[in-house]
Amino acid sequence: MPNPPATRPLPDRSPTVLLAVTGGQLVAAPRTAPEPGGRAAPEDVRRRAGRRAARRAVRRAPTNPYLRLLATPGARAFTAGNLIARLPMGMLGVSAIIMIAGSRGSYALAGAVTATGLAATAVVAPFTARLVDRFGQARIAVPATALAVLGSLALVLCVHYDAPAWTLFAAYAATATTPNTGGMSRARWAHLHRGDPAALHTANSFEQAADELCFMLGPVVAATLCGALFPEAGTLVGAFLLMTGVLVFAAQRTTEPPPTPRDRTAVSPLRVPGMPALLAVFLATGAVFGALEVVSIAHAGGGILALQAAGSCAAGLLYGSLRPARNVHRRLLLCLTAMTALMSLPLLAASSTASLPVVALCLLLAGAATAPTMVTGMTLVQRATPPGQLNEGMTLSVTALLGGVAAGAAAGGWLVEHTGTVSGYAAPTSAAALALAVAAAGTFRSRPEQKPIRAGLSA
Repeated sequence: MPNPPATRPLPDRSPTVLLAVTGGQLVAAPRTAPEPGGRAAPEDVRRRAGRRAARRAVRRAPTNPYLRLLATPGARAFTAGNLIARLPMGMLGVSAIIMIAGSRGSYALAGAVTATGLAATAVVAPFTARLVDRFGQARIAVPATALAVLGSLALVLCVHYDAPAWTLFAAYAATATTPNTGGMSRARWAHLHRGDPAALHTANSFEQAADELCFMLGPVVAATLCGALFPEAGTLVGAFLLMTGVLVFAAQRTTEPPPTPRDRTAVSPLRVPGMPALLAVFLATGAVFGALEVVSIAHAGGGILALQAAGSCAAGLLYGSLRPARNVHRRLLLCLTAMTALMSLPLLAASSTASLPVVALCLLLAGAATAPTMVTGMTLVQRATPPGQLNEGMTLSVTALLGGVAAGAAAGGWLVEHTGTVSGYAAPTSAAALALAVAAAGTFRSRPEQKPIRAGLSA
């Protein structure tokens, strides 16, 4: 029999797809497009079309790391609320001092009241943060803020109606329930970009720059309101902004980290290996800020502090555009070394020349190392803290920072009163050197077998 004619295999017309990125999303498009007459497009045409689609998607993606960060769905909304709520951090203390001192004629009383509020915050804030981790940001932050706002309003009424001095202490201590909005914002970034060190590095830098901006603008806004309107205006406006910002922030439920019910096996972040050394570093770093603030105000007035905050803010933004460090603890040692060296500049300038512009320039340069140090330290705190306790871990670091600020302010004030403002600049330099020594000791004592996420200073 004659052989049957050879048959050609039919062309594979199964629909295949081409994956491309467009608008920040992965989309699937048909790989073949029908030509007139039902014939498929040539392979090279299909490849060129795919390459063009990929290039268009890449061109649409922002090249600036901060624009990419804020392009995260929901990020702009919770960031706006957080910035509104964070501005009163730099307003309420200054407003209380101006209001109490103007009404009672005693800066000693005003300072004692604000110091009491700071001490109460150091005690209450970690417990508030623990509740936030356990029950969620919105459920805890809103009522906690409402209590703090009531405390501020009570302070205004006590001052206005000349109530006994002890009522001022009680009212201002009630503001200790103010939630750590910066810590809650960092927890959201950590939740949204878990597993992405570059994005977290940019987010921490952005948050630190926001802190510096608020502490730079807050006192100016407070002093302007109290002077232009009436002494209670700064406190009233600050309380309104705090409540409004927290409500806007808490309303963004899609970006909120899920609550983590606390079980019996959970331990406090204080017991995590490496965390005590990190908190000691934050304590010494806070002493740098507190001493520098008091000494600079005594030497040249409060306005000069804006330069230090401006230098820190600019350095923080620049630092966030750099690549994240592979060895974060080594980067922390470098930042602390730079901060120790730069903090000696105001001391050298004040002791060698009486020129105020020179001292101001040195303060601007000194601020350039503080934000990178804080960003790197916060990164280590995030790595050392268990995921379900981020708010508590970061609030502990802020509490240590505030304790250092109080101790540094006391030491700087004592030096200014007994030795003069020039010698007072030795306090922030010594505190920075202490922070460097503590960090170096933490590295020496760390165990190499510890895992990075729980290693704290050895990360």
